[in-house]
Amino acid sequence: MLKQDQRLYIASAQGREIDLEAAMANRHGLVAGATGTGKTVTVQNLAESFSALGVPVFITDVKGDLAGLSQPGQPGGGLAERIRQLNLPEAGYRNQAYPVCFWDVFGQSGHPLRATVSSLGPLLFSRLLDLNEVQSGVMHLIFRIADDQGLWLLDLKDLRSLAAYAGDNPGQFKTAYGNISAASVGAIQRGLVRLEEEGAGNFFGEPSMRLEDLFLNDLGGRGLIHILAAEGLMKSPRLYAAVLLWLLSELFENLPEVGDRPRPRLILIFDEAHLLFNDAPAAFTAKMEQVVRLIRSKGVGLYFCTQSPADLPDSLLAQLGNRVQHALRAFTPKEQKAVRTAAQTFRPNPAFHTEEAIGALGVGEALLSFLDARGVPDMVERGLILPPESRVGAVSPEERRATISASRLAGRYDQAVDRDSAYEMLDRRLAQTRPEAESAPAAKTAGRETQKRAPREARENHDLLGSMFKSAANQVSRTIGREVGRSILRGILGGLFGGRR
Repeated sequence: MLKQDQRLYIASAQGREIDLEAAMANRHGLVAGATGTGKTVTVQNLAESFSALGVPVFITDVKGDLAGLSQPGQPGGGLAERIRQLNLPEAGYRNQAYPVCFWDVFGQSGHPLRATVSSLGPLLFSRLLDLNEVQSGVMHLIFRIADDQGLWLLDLKDLRSLAAYAGDNPGQFKTAYGNISAASVGAIQRGLVRLEEEGAGNFFGEPSMRLEDLFLNDLGGRGLIHILAAEGLMKSPRLYAAVLLWLLSELFENLPEVGDRPRPRLILIFDEAHLLFNDAPAAFTAKMEQVVRLIRSKGVGLYFCTQSPADLPDSLLAQLGNRVQHALRAFTPKEQKAVRTAAQTFRPNPAFHTEEAIGALGVGEALLSFLDARGVPDMVERGLILPPESRVGAVSPEERRATISASRLAGRYDQAVDRDSAYEMLDRRLAQTRPEAESAPAAKTAGRETQKRAPREARENHDLLGSMFKSAANQVSRTIGREVGRSILRGILGGLFGGRR
């Protein structure tokens, strides 16, 4: 809930407000806690508060609960009791819906969210396909070839086509780019096929989401809350991580430096944030930490939502100045260590023992520590999270469809576009070289037939001449034989019969 002095009213501790300074909101934050302890309500409260401040929010909805932001609240039971307990109506609390835009990678529960292959780049694709160092090097070469030869990589079939072309013609690229092994290309192709089976083909393509559409407000000046439906996306954790990292990379590379501002330009809230770092290589984690550290100066604040602070790298945790810690259960030595780690991230409060308090928090309770106006962490406070003004829980399919059809972005991304790109360009190249390739075997075949006929004709001619010579020789032999025989016979007969001399 937003206060008159532009402070975000997040929780109450024994009648005392626990506020977040708007100017410190881009110092990033963490919302942690076990399942069922109230993290979703805290995230919903943060999204409402930033929207009321005029700051757009992009948030991932893993369970479908955050869709209730689009509908006015109807609090009952424990929520109604807490509203009365905290005397919130006197503080300006009222049930209301917030401006929401639904997105969905698969295009079923919101506007289709798409990005081009080239916008992800080789590093994120290598992470997405779980490639080793050698295979990642080949992926970088494929993207470099695409840039140098003007082959646009827009969707997965473009990347598959170029990978196949490079694998079939390694000699053509060896001198300029290096060796492209068939084994590495095969690993890339297998990974791309697996991605297609997981539905990633829906994400890669056009029209790609325009960043300026993230910075929209409604007519009342409230920031638009963009909700990414991630229920289906969670079945492919690597794709989920790739979507979020693509968004971070696009913002980091395209937004100008703005320095410190009275309020952020955009807030990103990532649920199930541990999926970004599961089995991630060191180079990838280092790149992510660099983006988190530097994107603050572009006016963007990041809030990670996960079960335990231990799910995130220590160097990243050091960048998260605003903390909300819900209850953690410690039944095993590993869980007890996680509780100690979480307690050590807070500035101690002499009024209570932080480590003991983490295990004793009820649903909707949290330990909170925000940065003050000087950027110094406040002492940790134990407080009750304020109930959101919008609905807590999911929406019906009819309510979701009504919100989508009434969106300012309705119709802008719904129809996919398949432009002329690497797949079509390479297909034309192959079509041009196919007649030459087909005529070359025909010429070789004709040559082989000629070569086959020549020896046969030579043999036939040789046999004909041989027969002629043999026939002539036989004739000569017979003639000579007859003449010799006649001479001998004449001599013998002459001697026997006393012929003339």
